[in-house]
This record gives sequence, structure tokens and C-alpha cells, in this order.
Amino acid sequence: MTTIYLIRHAEAEGNYYRRIQGHWDGHITGLGMRQITALAERMKDIPLDALYSSDLSRTQTTAQAILKYHDLPLRLDPRLREVCMGVWEGRSWGDVLHDDPEQYDNFSNDPANWHVEGGEEWGHLQDRIYNAVIDIAARHDGQTVAIVSHGTAIRALMCRLYGVGSKDIHTVQHGDNTCVTLLHVQGPDIQIEYACDNSHLGEDLSTFSKQTWWRTGSDLGNLRFVPMDLMDEKQAEFYLQCYEDSWRAAHGNTEGYVPALYLVAARRWLEADKNAVAMALENDTPVGVIAVDPQRGAEEQKGWIGFLYLRPEHRGKRYASQLLGYATTLFTNMGRTSVCLHVSEDNTHAQGFYQHTGFVKVGESTGIGAPLLLMEKPLGAGVLEN
Repeated sequence: MTTIYLIRHAEAEGNYYRRIQGHWDGHITGLGMRQITALAERMKDIPLDALYSSDLSRTQTTAQAILKYHDLPLRLDPRLREVCMGVWEGRSWGDVLHDDPEQYDNFSNDPANWHVEGGEEWGHLQDRIYNAVIDIAARHDGQTVAIVSHGTAIRALMCRLYGVGSKDIHTVQHGDNTCVTLLHVQGPDIQIEYACDNSHLGEDLSTFSKQTWWRTGSDLGNLRFVPMDLMDEKQAEFYLQCYEDSWRAAHGNTEGYVPALYLVAARRWLEADKNAVAMALENDTPVGVIAVDPQRGAEEQKGWIGFLYLRPEHRGKRYASQLLGYATTLFTNMGRTSVCLHVSEDNTHAQGFYQHTGFVKVGESTGIGAPLLLMEKPLGAGVLEN
């Protein structure tokens, strides 16, 4: 018999940005790194003979929790990957809910009937994750193994082991980031001792403690993004209202604010890329704007965020991360290796947000009223080829 600790990866950018990450391959977040530290302490005194991971970066990084106290080679197996999401990869959950509500509902509540272009069939996912676990167990009969995989892949395996049909998937729990499932494998038989245990995480480290979708089955709060037409008078007026409010919040007044300059700049960005300026909506309500300069920094493989804004009544709802996710996904798909932005030295709230999401100060320049801090963040690998 083989004992297997099956572990979900730590929080990654897709989780934080509320973007779809199957084979889309983002970095582990700051919270995720703290989850990995907690996981390392949990696994510290467990004798392990082997360590496996999917070949995606978020699982490989999570596997460092095991390697901290165990001198083992990390063996990569692509069969342990997350479900391939096809044309949904990298998109926001809010976008697919709006554009394809039927398939969105199928994915959440009846995945055997989920079908999108390039997407992996539910039965295929169940077979490959089951076969991977059985094969690994056979290689290590009588030993104890740690395997790092992904949320939907692990849930698909649990459905198979519990004998739960696709339409009853709601009866099988979701697993928090770095949750641990303990399996005992004998030949083709897999017994579950416990599933999706996150007891090594307090509320301060749990991803799920900050979200409700996994408990309620509702994804309220996922934003969708619509490219703006700044030749349209109403949309241009909305953009400038947002910019003026942002300027006032950063500087305390509108001194130095010249609307025409910022509108011309945004229109130029849209000429370079039709997705460069987008309105974020909760259902059909505009909640903010994200704008990027597709040309600035291109030769250095850097992306530039020109404007990120949330309307006051929509702040404090974890929406800013989704706007940032829109920009970083856009630049990742362009092949950029990092993303940069300026933030006023006086805007300590914004600085704290960007630092929390992985930006670091790399420079400083003269600004209006206060110096501008140049901040930069590395970008993930994006979508891997099959």
C-alpha cells in the first residue's frame, strides 16, 4: 500500500485576480507564499519518500514547502495539471458568465456537460488524474508520497472516488489553497482518510476565508470588462470623470489636471490596441476603469499601466485586484516580462495595494505636487502549450 498526501497549490494570480487558470500559468501571490510556509511546517515531520508535482509553475513553487525539510528530487508529471479551460484560459469569470452563462453554469454545477472550444472533457480529466495517482502509487509501493496538483483536478478525482455523478458535484467540497487530502492506494483501489484539510491555515492565511463562492455556489463580485470607445461623448465623459476624481484623491486638488491631455493619451493607447482602455462592470453597472499604454516599454518587454480606478462606492470589495488582473493578463499575452506604473508618493493607500500584489519600488521621478514612485512587478508565464 502507498500513502499519498495530495496537496492543492497555494494561492496564485488567477485566484487573486478572479481569472480562469487552467493551463494559464501565473505566479504564486504574497498570501500564497505565506500559505507555503504554513504547509512546510505541517509536513515537516512526515516521513516522505517521493515528491511529485504538475509541471505548472504554481504547483512547482508550492512543492518548495516539502523541499524545505525533505531532501527529495521534484518529479514533474503533466498528468497532474489542472483541467485545460480552452478558449476560456486567462479570461475573467465575469466575462464568461456574461458571454456564455449556460456553459458557465455547466462548469460549476454539471461539468460533464461543460463544452467549450479547446476545453478538456470531464471524463478525460477524471481518467488522467486517477491514472496518474495509480501509476505513482505503483512506483512507490509501501512508501509515502506527496503530490502537488490543482483544485478542479483534485475535485474531479474526489468525485470519482466517492462515486458522485456530474450533476451532484455540489456534494463534493472545494479545496482551499494548500489543502491536504490523505489517500491510501492499493493496486487500483484508493481509500480517502480525509479530504481537503486546511487546518494548517488560520483565517488570516485561508483564501476561502476571504471568499464566499465556494460556500454559496454564487460568484457575485466577478467583474467583466468592456473595451471603451473614447470617441463616444458619453464614454469619454465617464473616463474623464474617473480621471479627475483619481487626480483629486492623489493630489488633494485639480491643480495641473488638463483633461484634454489625458483623453488624447487614452485615445492613442486605443489606436495601438483596442483593449487598452476598458470599463469594468459588475453586472451592467460601471465600477471602474483600467487603461494601459501598449507601446511604452515595449522594446524592454515591459508593460505600462497608465490608469487604474474604482468608483468610491465600489471600493473595499476586492475589485481593484480584478482591474490589475485585466492589465497583467493583457501584457502577459503580449509576451511582456514585467509591468510598471507610477504612483504618487502621497498616495500611501495605492502604494500599499501595489506592494501587496507584488510591485516593488524601482525608481522615482518628479511629479505634480509630490514625487512619483516607479513600481514594477514580474509577470507570469501565461498559457503553456499542451
